[in-house]
Amino acid sequence: MSAIYVDADACPVKAEVEKVGTRHGLRMFIVSNGGLRPSQNPLIETVIVPEGADVADQWIADRAGPGDVVITGDIPLAAKCVEAGAQVIKHNGEMLTERNIGQVLATRDLMADLRAADPFRQGGGKGFTKADRSRFLDGLERAVRAASG
Repeated sequence: MSAIYVDADACPVKAEVEKVGTRHGLRMFIVSNGGLRPSQNPLIETVIVPEGADVADQWIADRAGPGDVVITGDIPLAAKCVEAGAQVIKHNGEMLTERNIGQVLATRDLMADLRAADPFRQGGGKGFTKADRSRFLDGLERAVRAASG
């Protein structure tokens, strides 16, 4: 396996990624628009991209491929990485694959349309729980093994 790429803006599982990546001796790229403290871990490269819509996503999409793992909650980025052959996992441990990415994209688009149609709609998002963190750790371990196998 070559690397783990983390879409780090608003990523609640960076510490878990570092733990699993270090255990497996993997290079990790933590990609964001800034505001992150660089890790002292020699396996981690903090990548600060210029400001702009989807610049971090494009940086990851341009590099991720077979043998890599991508951590993101951004569905269009996930779709590009799945298409490129990478293992993709959301922060809550959900794996995004060729089998489910189409449905996930369609649901995302539907929800965006619903939000646009009702400007007074509030909330809808769930908080990040200990169970999500646990599912993520399990899912990341499975993704790393699948990418290297």
